[in-house]
Amino acid sequence: MIKLLIADNHPITRKGLEVLFSASPNIKIVGSVDDGEAVLDFIKKNPVDILLTETDLPKLNGLTILRHLKNEQSEVKTILFSGQPEEVYAINAIKAGASGYISKTVNVITISEAITKVYDGGIYLSNELTQQLAFGNRVGRSSGTFYKKLSTREAEVLKLLTIGKKNKEISKELDINEKTVSTYKARLMRKLKVTNLVDLVNQAKLADQL
Repeated sequence: MIKLLIADNHPITRKGLEVLFSASPNIKIVGSVDDGEAVLDFIKKNPVDILLTETDLPKLNGLTILRHLKNEQSEVKTILFSGQPEEVYAINAIKAGASGYISKTVNVITISEAITKVYDGGIYLSNELTQQLAFGNRVGRSSGTFYKKLSTREAEVLKLLTIGKKNKEISKELDINEKTVSTYKARLMRKLKVTNLVDLVNQAKLADQL
């Protein structure tokens, strides 16, 4: 039986997944939490095989959780379950240590298949993205190109900036100092050819919509 922990800050999403997997013969939901700190606390106290988590969690985001688990609980495999575009975030998520990335638009059969594949040691991405990577095609026309310019850490800092986090909050969440956050912001502005934070955030949000 695969022990699954769900992390999502939307109660309806968590409840829906609990109902969907209640009759599963091989997947058992052992916990359901609504923020990043609760994820790490639960895993420290309970056995978990797979973490199915939203990327935009309160307190600690999905990529930060991945970093903690990689260092402290490497046996737990993580699948990001997100409404964010796969072509924008999936590759950076895999680089950060995720074993899969699922869009919230997929059906329960796909979720179950992804969990089983990751539990068996595989990596799960959609067929479309897998084919694009295999044949060396560009991942997305605009948004993919935009984000492929960035390192995993730069993408993480940018994500936090777009949801309104301040330097101090970002430094605390990512466990880096404020000067380092400022350095990343400067790199982001240079790479994305903007001169101020407002334009940086607006360009990032526009890329998400493409």
